[in-house]
Amino acid sequence: MKILITGGAGYIGSHVVKELLKNSDHELVVLDNLSTGFLDTINRLKTIRDFKFVNMDLKDWNRVNGFFEEEKFNAVIHFAASLIVPESVERPLKYYLNNTANATNLVRCCIEYGVDRFIFSSTAAVYGEPDIKDAQNGIDETFLANPINPYGQSKLFIENILKDVANAYGCFKYTALRYFNVAGADKNGLIGQSTKNATHLIKIAAQTAIGKRKKMYIFGDDYPTKDGTCIRDYIDVDDLAIAHIEALKYLENSQSSVFNCGYAKGYSVKEVIDTMKKVSGVDFEVEIKERRRGDPAVLVVDNKKIKTVMNWKPKYDNLDLICRMALEWEKKIDWL
Repeated sequence: MKILITGGAGYIGSHVVKELLKNSDHELVVLDNLSTGFLDTINRLKTIRDFKFVNMDLKDWNRVNGFFEEEKFNAVIHFAASLIVPESVERPLKYYLNNTANATNLVRCCIEYGVDRFIFSSTAAVYGEPDIKDAQNGIDETFLANPINPYGQSKLFIENILKDVANAYGCFKYTALRYFNVAGADKNGLIGQSTKNATHLIKIAAQTAIGKRKKMYIFGDDYPTKDGTCIRDYIDVDDLAIAHIEALKYLENSQSSVFNCGYAKGYSVKEVIDTMKKVSGVDFEVEIKERRRGDPAVLVVDNKKIKTVMNWKPKYDNLDLICRMALEWEKKIDWL
């Protein structure tokens, strides 16, 4: 197949590109505006094998339309999006324009130019703030989607658009992968999380452990959880990348569907920080601050569907390993 990967110079997108380059013979075209992705990441990926990279912004609808007409894609894997929850609360229009409007145009191009498979990078934020008992037991795909921030809402809008389009056009199929918290890095050290002002807990902890930050913060220690801090389900980025490959295979003979991506276990913010302190050997400074708007207390996945229906088999379900890979990558990127 000829596959378009939007946002392929970013963190998760680049790991999917890596898996496809290593384990398939598909022709890949990566589109990224490099607002949060990196040209260095593209160059590193090209050491595996060559592929086409195009610096383009999805907000340029006319150019995107011409691009589809010229390239004749068979499938799209869509990552390009804004993804910082607190920013979405402060700047909702940015998220609805970039995440929802631009993705809608991308789907329109698929229909117009005969692209019949679409893999969508969604998020656990579509679930909003579920009842804590339900969240601790694991949220499955039938759980009510009720986002509490514009980021989650912007992603849910696209899920609904994909569902409506698939119902209207029988030739079009999609999978929406609802990510829980993604972390870690390539196990061979080729690529990793390089965002300069990242808000990911594990990356921030790694930066603090090696002295790139003087200290880090816990935003709220008064949640109704075992230690007062938020609980999240963390997934290794390489396991998540493999899920995208399985999703492409799934659509060959199956109908559209939504899948949770996570390990079905939760770790609190304090547990993650303690793990990073253990693997780094550094007792770095941590300060408690007020809660952030839009942060649910608990989000833990029920992953039975993806494991049974798609036969996804995670390889790296180990918080120590995820933290260690994030730490090793952070040590390598002083050039940023």
